[in-house]
Amino acid sequence: MNSYTAGAVPAGDIPDNVPIDRVFDVDCFNLAGIEEGYQEACKRLQAPGMPNMIWTPRNGGHWIVTRGKLVRDVLNSPDRFSSQVIVLPKEAGEKYDLLPTRLDPPQHGGHRAVINKTLNPREMRRIESSVRQIAIDLIEPLVAKGRCDFSLDFAQQFPIRVFMKMVDLPMTDAPLLKHYATQILRPDGANSAEMAISVENAVQGFYAYLEPVINERRGNDGTDMVSIVINSEIDGAPISQADALSLIANLLLAGLDTVVSFLSFMMLFLGRNPEHLKQLADNPASIPQSVEELLRRFPIVSDARMVTDDFEYDGVMLKRGDMVQVPTALAGLDEEMNEDPWKVIFNRKKLEHSTFGGGPHRCAGLHLARMEITITLQEWLARIPSFRVTKDANPIFSSGMVAMVENVPLEWDVA
Repeated sequence: MNSYTAGAVPAGDIPDNVPIDRVFDVDCFNLAGIEEGYQEACKRLQAPGMPNMIWTPRNGGHWIVTRGKLVRDVLNSPDRFSSQVIVLPKEAGEKYDLLPTRLDPPQHGGHRAVINKTLNPREMRRIESSVRQIAIDLIEPLVAKGRCDFSLDFAQQFPIRVFMKMVDLPMTDAPLLKHYATQILRPDGANSAEMAISVENAVQGFYAYLEPVINERRGNDGTDMVSIVINSEIDGAPISQADALSLIANLLLAGLDTVVSFLSFMMLFLGRNPEHLKQLADNPASIPQSVEELLRRFPIVSDARMVTDDFEYDGVMLKRGDMVQVPTALAGLDEEMNEDPWKVIFNRKKLEHSTFGGGPHRCAGLHLARMEITITLQEWLARIPSFRVTKDANPIFSSGMVAMVENVPLEWDVA
């Protein structure tokens, strides 16, 4: 399974602080074996003999942690691994200036508290019935058809409709905003400079779109997410226009992409594994707990951190400004963290993952994500309890800061 060979790059491309036996030619935007599946491609980085931490010359040159314990440590150590730059390549990541992502503690806290006001469990309970209705409205027209492209017909619709409702923006604007999100998370470009241009254009596109929206809602008593955020205070002072633009753009980025991608991975698995599907359909009460196992098995986020100072780590010398990629898949799929991690076991007794990240930047939208995933399974299986991936299916996987799978055709028997 391991397609990587240590030292397989010209010596002149390797920084002085990088040992040759830590060098592997890994492209995070085109992982080896990606045609087999994103998680399968990630797992190659944990093949026997792979070090806990490796370095690749791709995408500007950066480190990659390959074991779950290091994934957790990096995410939980903002004093050593800063979030000032979290997007690869670094040249592109420096154009990604969205708040509160690029802030480290203690500056991070005030901005994060504002976002938490809109995404806490109490707020999720308040909107749950409307979120559930959106799912029902999408699923019911599909039932009699007996087939669908799940990615197109549901995954790329449901979370986006939910989020556009939460921010009170028209669905007609969703394709434009989704394009900006994609260009940040999986930027176009043949090299670091071109990818940096894609990221910068997307960020500025978000800002240009949001500025009139924020100006209109500033000072009003709206209950939508945008109004709540921009009319809050940080350290006793009103949020500045620049901070408001950055905070809302970051919310849109997260809300329009990550759950969209996860849902397709989840349903592709269930459509290929009828025994797991039957377990959920026969016991709907188990769905909330089972969602956690699916999150462990199908993580899709792989952001990065920047080294704050020179220090030794895992036997190598890291230099201030070095970039470290943190693939969350390598926590949930690590045998050192979960027994038999490749299997989906819905009643797993001990379950560990970093699918929502960790530390001060643990995903603020995790409660919304869990609710959307749970509702999808509850409402889909209530109407389509048995389905399968079509025989001619050819899912298309892509990697990046957030992985994707497209072309997930499902079919079922119509009564």
